Amino acid sequence: MTRPNYLNFTVDHMTLLLHPKLYAVAYPVFRIIFGVSLEEILYEKRRKSEGKEMSMTFANRIGSWDAQAGKNLHTVVAVVQPSEGPNEESHVRDMLGEKAAHWQHIALRTPDLLGFHKHAVEHSVQFVTPILKDDSENLIQIFSGEWYLPGGKATGLFFEFLQRAPSSATMTEIELRNKTSWFRDETFMGLYGEKEREYRSGKVIPFIPEDLFNQISEYIGGRQIFEITEDDIEVIRKMMKNFPKK
Repeated sequence: MTRPNYLNFTVDHMTLLLHPKLYAVAYPVFRIIFGVSLEEILYEKRRKSEGKEMSMTFANRIGSWDAQAGKNLHTVVAVVQPSEGPNEESHVRDMLGEKAAHWQHIALRTPDLLGFHKHAVEHSVQFVTPILKDDSENLIQIFSGEWYLPGGKATGLFFEFLQRAPSSATMTEIELRNKTSWFRDETFMGLYGEKEREYRSGKVIPFIPEDLFNQISEYIGGRQIFEITEDDIEVIRKMMKNFPKK
C-alpha cells in the first residue's frame, strides 16, 4: 500500500528517567562516552526542592547535524531525575518504582503532524495535550496517553509526535484550534505538570480507551501474532475507527 506522508516517521529524541545517583553519574558518562560537548548540552532545567536547588533534566545531542548537506546524523536523549524531596509527591519517582532506569517516551518526527493527529484520533488514540508550539525549537508536538493494561498500574511509557519547522499555514490552523494556556508554554514544564496531575488523580490516560483495548484483545483471543491475518487487521481497524461513534 502507499504510505501517507504523515506516517513517514523518524526518531527525533528519547527521554530517560534515572535514579538520582545514576542521574549524577550519567552526566559525565554522556559527556565522555558519547562525546557530548558542553555546547551539545541543549538545556539543563532546575527547580527548588525543600529550599535546595535541584537539577530536573538535561538534554544531550548525540551525533551531528550537517545543515549544508541536509544530513541529520544526530538524536537527542533527555535525562530526567525525581527532583522532588523525599517528603514530596513525584510522578517521576512513581514511574521509576523500584527501577534505577526507565525509558519514559520516544519522540517520533513526522512531516505532517496535523495529518497524523487526525489519523490517530480517528482510530481512537488518546492524547494528554493539544498540539503545542515550542518557540525556542521551532516545532509543534503532542503527547499520547500511556501504554498499560486495563485495570493495571500505569507504566510511565508514552509517545511524543512532533513536526519541526511547521509552515505558516499549519501554525494558523493550530492557532485557531488552541484556546488554552498550554499553547506557547514551556512544553517540558507543561508536560511535567500535566503528568504530575495525572498521577496524583489516579486516572492516567491510556494510549487507547480500556474498553477498546478489551474488544481488540477479546477478538484476538489466544492467537499468536503470526496467526493474525490481513482480514483480522481490517476488522480491528474498523473497531478502532467505529469506537468513538459509540
